[in-house]
Amino acid sequence: MKWIYTNDDPIIQTLIGCAIIFVVIILLTRIVGLRSFAKFTAYDFAFTVAIGSIISSILTSSTTLAHGTVAIAGLLMITFIFSWLQRKSPFLSNLISNAPLLLMDGNTILYKNLKYARIEEDQLIAKLREANVLNYDQVIAVVLESTGDISVLHQASHDSKEKFDAKLLSGVRRKP
Repeated sequence: MKWIYTNDDPIIQTLIGCAIIFVVIILLTRIVGLRSFAKFTAYDFAFTVAIGSIISSILTSSTTLAHGTVAIAGLLMITFIFSWLQRKSPFLSNLISNAPLLLMDGNTILYKNLKYARIEEDQLIAKLREANVLNYDQVIAVVLESTGDISVLHQASHDSKEKFDAKLLSGVRRKP
């Protein structure tokens, strides 16, 4: 039964640590900004995983609350600095971030782009279904975003009077 509970389990410390780390995360996020937990780039994803790992270490008593708080604050500062540098340097932005990739142009599936992105046609079709696309003629574009999400831009019907704003595809690569 020791794998369920032992008398020396730091349950009270863990609960107190939860409350403190919750407040620390809120305060640091308010200082650095919501961008700190956005999913725009690969480093954003790595940052989120690292923060989760640090919180886990704190709550399971693998590291102290002070050590974990400093680690989280350090990662948040690095994220803040990188986002500032990305705004200043297009080269750094291109180096860190993947540009979105066009997977469908209108009703045409771009098979080379699917292959490059390692996305199967069945996965693309599943995303079209999720977006309630009834036929390929409704599709304006399908984009693999830099976050790994797939966006489907489509019209409700082929006869729709809605005008598509081409700015929505600015920065999207047409070829890998």
